Amino acid sequence: MLNELESRLGDRSRYLVVPGGLRDVHVHFRDPGLAEAETRATGAAAAAAGGFTCVTTMPNTSPAGDGARWLREQIDDAGLPVRIAPSACITRGRLGREVADLEMLAAAGAVAFTDDGSFVEDAHVMEEAMRRAARLHRPVMQHAVMPSLLAGGVIRDCPAARRFNLPVMPPEAEVEAVRRDIAICRVTGCALHVQHVSCAGTVEMIRAARREGLPVTGEATPHHLLLSCDDIPADDANWKMAPPLGSREDVAAIREGVKDGTLGMFATDHAPHPAARKAGGFRSAANGIVGLETAAAITWHVMVQMEGLSPDDWIARWTTGPAALLGEDTAPADLNFTVLDLKADRTVDPSAFMTKSRNQPFAGMSFEAWPVLTVFNGKVTHNELDDIR
Repeated sequence: MLNELESRLGDRSRYLVVPGGLRDVHVHFRDPGLAEAETRATGAAAAAAGGFTCVTTMPNTSPAGDGARWLREQIDDAGLPVRIAPSACITRGRLGREVADLEMLAAAGAVAFTDDGSFVEDAHVMEEAMRRAARLHRPVMQHAVMPSLLAGGVIRDCPAARRFNLPVMPPEAEVEAVRRDIAICRVTGCALHVQHVSCAGTVEMIRAARREGLPVTGEATPHHLLLSCDDIPADDANWKMAPPLGSREDVAAIREGVKDGTLGMFATDHAPHPAARKAGGFRSAANGIVGLETAAAITWHVMVQMEGLSPDDWIARWTTGPAALLGEDTAPADLNFTVLDLKADRTVDPSAFMTKSRNQPFAGMSFEAWPVLTVFNGKVTHNELDDIR
């Protein structure tokens, strides 16, 4: 199928084919518990529209994903246009007190363990979890924000924080969390993955850990690559995420980390919310933005067009990097692939999104490269090419 398609695409300089399709190791589908924000069906539709063929869902649902039934429901992808490869909780109920039954969760299909949205603050609990995860050959993915250093912060120090008198989250809250977990990685040998890296200090610690030979990885999100806290225009919670946007120096460091392989993958941290949960500004609104449908366009714009990353390396950050983290091979290229139109040149229009939610800061921004065809298990799941059926 792929060979036939490539022969029909015409202008090969216009189209980029991604064998295996894009993979995202960090999405929130809110299912179960918050169906008004997203369900597995609407999240999967958004993923397919964004060029994805495989996504890893997070367990911060209601109830939390710490049981076999939850995993079965996630994995049941009958009729869905993407494969869901779910993570499961590190601790029971995501409460940080007691390690979950990781052995059962791995047997039930969990590809990784995370309490995403919460930091496992007790170092003894985290060490036990990482020892057990290492025996299971599963990575631990950590939401790295040290609560004792958070200081109630909702934004980094920037003009908007000062203008609206918003509590600031210092970068040390992330850096010290990563420092502690790298020390535990060194003792346990467990693969440690740092989610949504947001500051320069974290990039440098991951780089040093990898030079040491430790199994430490990190992900770069489109919003932390494109935007800095200095870009925040108002007390608008569409710009609120956890961790918050960093400084311009942080953005530069994250981009460099992607280029030199310190951050070996992109991930969206797709976090849908109903409009009511994003009302009221930074102090009271929920964290997170949607990102599946804009991720390819933004990362291509920033890393390839602006920073000179090669197309092959861009593809690797969305395919082989995520697959290696989860100990998997990329999907068969003839049955799973994505096509990008590198000259589509579109403006972000949230009203056209497939996701149920609209919380994001990209509306009105224009990018050139967009997914126009997604094929999953040999079936077309998203198609904007009139002559391809």
